[in-house]
Amino acid sequence: MNYRIVWKPRPGFTALSKPGDAGMKHLSYGMLKLAAGQSYRLEACDQETALVLLSGSVTVSGGGLERQAIGPRSDFFRENPWTVFLPARNACDVAATADCELAVCQAPSTKSGPALVIPPDKVKEVSLGKPGFQRRALMMITEDVPADYLFIGEAIVPPANWASYPPHRHDFDDLPYEVEMEEIYYFRFDRPQGFGIQKIYTDNRSIDETYTIQDHHTVLIPEGYHPVATAPGYSMYYLWVMAGRNRRFLSRLDPDHSWVVQG
Repeated sequence: MNYRIVWKPRPGFTALSKPGDAGMKHLSYGMLKLAAGQSYRLEACDQETALVLLSGSVTVSGGGLERQAIGPRSDFFRENPWTVFLPARNACDVAATADCELAVCQAPSTKSGPALVIPPDKVKEVSLGKPGFQRRALMMITEDVPADYLFIGEAIVPPANWASYPPHRHDFDDLPYEVEMEEIYYFRFDRPQGFGIQKIYTDNRSIDETYTIQDHHTVLIPEGYHPVATAPGYSMYYLWVMAGRNRRFLSRLDPDHSWVVQG
């Protein structure tokens, strides 16, 4: 089974993943690319939606928002994201005020209510890891947001570093140690020729895949450990989108490699 998706940027909305793809249960995911002056309408549905601005600027109308300015964002390596959260049954109009790209992340929901804007200064930022596997994590949709399933953030990984390392999984609800959350990674690099390596595997190796990842690649992670590395010379960005009933930042390390941090 293939867990990697290559998005070749093109105008409009491109659906990249939906429930049923590669064992995914909850997440729908796509990219929206608009030129300045263009607009796109998201129809009301029984899904909660997060719009993550990757570049450019837009206005958003819907869920109680009226031409709400979102952005600008010109460099996702140095600028924190803007995110709009739309509970279920809210239509939304996105109008580009500059050339833009947005990630459209959705999961089933029974909750309705007004839209929320998470501006850059409200993003939670933490530094994770040690030398050789360091990353800066930015968290936008967390427990503080009244979502049913979505839990979303970004990661910035310096050159020649691993992330999600030691390898971790979030496959089972076993509080307070682990929660069941599927995940999607969307990658960008500071240079278009940048690349890295993504591995996905389970304890019994029913999944055991390794991919070369490049600019605009997406990786689906229905289950399993999922360490990722970027090559020397290239900084890596990835958007991570998780979905599950117990929305917490909890995972279990692969016991074969947990000694790296546990001593």
